[in-house]
Amino acid sequence: MEKIRNYVYELRPLMFMVTVQVVFAGSNVLFKLAANDGMSLRVIVAYRLVFATVFMVPLALIVERERPKLTWTVLLQAFLCGLLGGSLSQNLSLESLALTSATFSCAMFNLVPAVTFVLAVAFRMEKLCLNTMSGKAKVLGTLIGLGGAMLFTFYKGIQLNILSTHLDLLHHYGQATAGLVASSHAHAASLNRALGALAALGSCTAYALWLIVQTKMSEKYPCHYTSTALTCVMGAIQSVAYALCTEKDWTMCFYI
Repeated sequence: MEKIRNYVYELRPLMFMVTVQVVFAGSNVLFKLAANDGMSLRVIVAYRLVFATVFMVPLALIVERERPKLTWTVLLQAFLCGLLGGSLSQNLSLESLALTSATFSCAMFNLVPAVTFVLAVAFRMEKLCLNTMSGKAKVLGTLIGLGGAMLFTFYKGIQLNILSTHLDLLHHYGQATAGLVASSHAHAASLNRALGALAALGSCTAYALWLIVQTKMSEKYPCHYTSTALTCVMGAIQSVAYALCTEKDWTMCFYI
């Protein structure tokens, strides 16, 4: 019994990571449904970060009662974290989700480790170490990730109809494009796929930069709940301001 308990205890990080991925995939499907129903992507991001702020700020105040003094450097890093990891990356990610599909968006998000590794090497935070097995594995994993993303972007295979459902997660507004000419529809689909891939790559790059900035912020301000709350506050302010400046039709903005 003790061995089983220790084994389960060692598997906790893996189970947590799998749980996060399952929740992330489910949230992408829900965001795709909301986008197909006509809700603004910018408003979705604003709602997401505002709700995160409402949850994280009281939690940080309760858990971390003693924390170091805030400095302008920490606030600047929190602003960059809110921009790169919040408003910018999520707007690009949901734009890619709307232009392509939930499956494509989740698959492209797997480029984050590869992009993070490339940026960490560029900023001299990581060494290649090609003479070691770990260095070769990192380079090989990066190349495989980039190759898979390119294959996912440019290869158009056959559609598999395994289960029949009433949910359409692939196209905008159901069958609104059914009356278009087949050639123009195919051209528009290819264009959306290319733009969605660029948006996903931009989201991965912003997310990778956020991980690097967050590492520096954690060194100077080792209060994880408070730093997360600051990031959510900054991201919420940025996303709400962006939605207010760019959104013209507010008929669907309060449709939750």
